[in-house]
Amino acid sequence: MDHDTMIRDYGKSKAEEITQRSAELEQLAQTIRSIAEDSTGDGLALLALLRVLEILHREIREGLFQEALPSNRQALYSLLKDIEATGGWPYINRMPLQEFLRNLIAEDDTCSETER
Repeated sequence: MDHDTMIRDYGKSKAEEITQRSAELEQLAQTIRSIAEDSTGDGLALLALLRVLEILHREIREGLFQEALPSNRQALYSLLKDIEATGGWPYINRMPLQEFLRNLIAEDDTCSETER
């Protein structure tokens, strides 16, 4: 097998692997959405789901992802280009405490008005 054929075969297998992972990730996303929808109105269950997602994010980032980081400039440049082209660095944003308190105050005001 010549070099060009090996590269084409590698590219095909890599594309198939990415496609397979995309299907797996889509299924995972649907499962998470379903769990979230089943927990509608249950703040504790939704908070637990968010905590699990945050823990998984941290475990993957600090373990497997760091181990998979490129070891040369070209590969690092390629990774950075991909990150930039596909939407930036994945980040799990936490609700600021002030926003949480605003929601709590608004709810308290609503309860006070209905009690009058």
